[in-house]
Amino acid sequence: DISIDESLIGYKGRLGWKQYIPTKRSRFGVKLFQLCESESGYIWNSIIYTGKGTTFHEDYEDYGVSTKSVMTLIHELKNKGYTLTTDNYYTSLELAEILIKCKTDIYGTLRANRKGLPPLIKSSKVKKGEVLAFQKGKICLLKWTDKNPILMLSTLHSTSMVTVESKKSKSSKRKPAVVADYNNTMGGVDKADQCLSYYPVARNQQRKYYKKIFRYLLSQAVWNAFVIFKKNGGKMRQVEFLMKLIERLIEVTVCNPSTRRGPFPKSEENVVRLTGRHFPSYVDESESRKKSRKCVVCSLKINENGKRVRRESRFECKNCNVGLCVAPCFEIYHTESNL
Repeated sequence: DISIDESLIGYKGRLGWKQYIPTKRSRFGVKLFQLCESESGYIWNSIIYTGKGTTFHEDYEDYGVSTKSVMTLIHELKNKGYTLTTDNYYTSLELAEILIKCKTDIYGTLRANRKGLPPLIKSSKVKKGEVLAFQKGKICLLKWTDKNPILMLSTLHSTSMVTVESKKSKSSKRKPAVVADYNNTMGGVDKADQCLSYYPVARNQQRKYYKKIFRYLLSQAVWNAFVIFKKNGGKMRQVEFLMKLIERLIEVTVCNPSTRRGPFPKSEENVVRLTGRHFPSYVDESESRKKSRKCVVCSLKINENGKRVRRESRFECKNCNVGLCVAPCFEIYHTESNL
């Protein structure tokens, strides 16, 4: 089962296509149409909504925004037997007929003002617990009243009823199977949003909207990696997975200095020299290099004449790509942050 819903990247700066969604925690920001696996929250596809400039798949340009956003999101999943859950913004008879041709089932809540609905399903008053249904081919339209009337569309369900137990009141209630399944499968996007909010990469005070989007997409990639890790039998919690990932990235940076020429940039220096494993080794002699290198710790000292001390050493740290005296400079360089 897969589901489509809206997500929001919180942003309160000046932006022409900033959206307001009162049901979201941030309320203001960049809106995304998002396709997720219902059970795990794996994010399969996303579309960033930029108003009239939003890019959709060229095959669906003749449809409305709700229909072409759905078809663009699931384009690579057509004809594979998936079942899609949508809310009333996306669900329509037009969309259902298109998906039937693509061998994809759909069910979800439906707005009463959609085109092509039978007049009777709009005007009829259904008592609490009763069901009014219409069938056309695979498409079933259903009206059921709980606290308020609910319209549903499904290409998978009939009018069958199921008993559902309430976790809060510990009571049971009879409701249509399509309603029960909708409640169980519609939360894929909400689950992904909730888990992404626990350990956000984005900064709250970030002023550049494109940096906000980049950091959000980075969070998506990490979340998807965690879901795949769990699917393959991984036992870590999300925070443990993130810490392991960070450690691994630092380790890769430290253990692969061969791609660099010269010492590390200042912004990366502390991370590299204060973490990982460091060992003194003899300076490699070559035609372009001497047998010794300038010790970077000794060169920070000032002599009696006010000039910096220059001391050569036959030893270096290959990970940090700097010359160092074995004692005490090697230890000082790899343990003291303020040099």
